[in-house]
Amino acid sequence: MSSTNVEPLTRVHVVPLRRAFEAPKYRRTKVAIRIIKEFTTRHMKANEVKIDEEVNLQLWSRGIGNPPRRIKLEMERDEDGVVSVRLPPSEESA
Repeated sequence: MSSTNVEPLTRVHVVPLRRAFEAPKYRRTKVAIRIIKEFTTRHMKANEVKIDEEVNLQLWSRGIGNPPRRIKLEMERDEDGVVSVRLPPSEESA
């Protein structure tokens, strides 16, 4: 981004991961992580994306070949354009 001063923003998105299932079975979760980063960059105008450990654990919970079809995420952008991706509060307790 050209400006270094970006206003903070928090949103909840449902990220579709169906494109990950076009990849070979031994790469699907890795592709799903890349899809989340691309989605976040596009929708939040991010300079950098940081994915929380809980999101990573949920993606990998069923192994490399069977990630979830979609995932609900909370994305928060700070003043520097860095976006933190985490599970929404209602999802963490479930």
